[in-house]
Amino acid sequence: MSFALFSCHNVKSTPNNKDTFTTASGKQVKIECYRHASLAIVYDSHVVQIDPVTDKEHGIVFDNKGKADAILITHDHYDHFDKTAIAQLSSDKTEIILNNDSRKELGKGIALKNGETHVLNCGIKIEAVPAYNTTPEHLKFHPKGRDNGYILNIENLRIYIAADTEVIPEMKDIKNIDIAFMPCNQPYTMTPAQLIEAAQIIHPKVLFPYHFSETNLNEIPSKMKELGIETRIRDME
Repeated sequence: MSFALFSCHNVKSTPNNKDTFTTASGKQVKIECYRHASLAIVYDSHVVQIDPVTDKEHGIVFDNKGKADAILITHDHYDHFDKTAIAQLSSDKTEIILNNDSRKELGKGIALKNGETHVLNCGIKIEAVPAYNTTPEHLKFHPKGRDNGYILNIENLRIYIAADTEVIPEMKDIKNIDIAFMPCNQPYTMTPAQLIEAAQIIHPKVLFPYHFSETNLNEIPSKMKELGIETRIRDME
């Protein structure tokens, strides 16, 4: 599997939040980072929106994005689940993939449990994987078995969306990841040290820290370089 990027990375977030990768067959996979946990993946003209949440303060709105082929929701917290954004991105053909609590709240969609899979109409395979807290005083935020992370398989290009999680034992089963989005803001997700530990376990080719709010990420790129992992930091505070 080969892929290429046409922008640089730095410890500071770059204003260019669009990255382009190339699959083995030569097709492009474009990733646009919006903010926090919201991003879009475009493959062969098919659009997958992930945790779209309106953030007017930073110019993130979805009434001008066009309809999505699929929308993935990791869980129903306000910074991941926005009914208005989902409605703006949805047509009668849009597939909505989400965890069970979000399915109950939204009233529609395909609920996946950890370990279940679904193949989108556009051919992208979606795997739901665990995402939860392990620190005792943080268990209330993301209990085990409730929320989903996702792995997207696009022509064997594997993209891991970790969602709100700490380092968990199930990460040892997540293999052959090309691109990983991993969160970094305790008490809700991981500390920088935990993120480094998770990256050591999963060892993606490219790491995008996301959902990081005001967390200092300065130590991450050098640590990733030691591991042979490229770090790309975007405006995902």
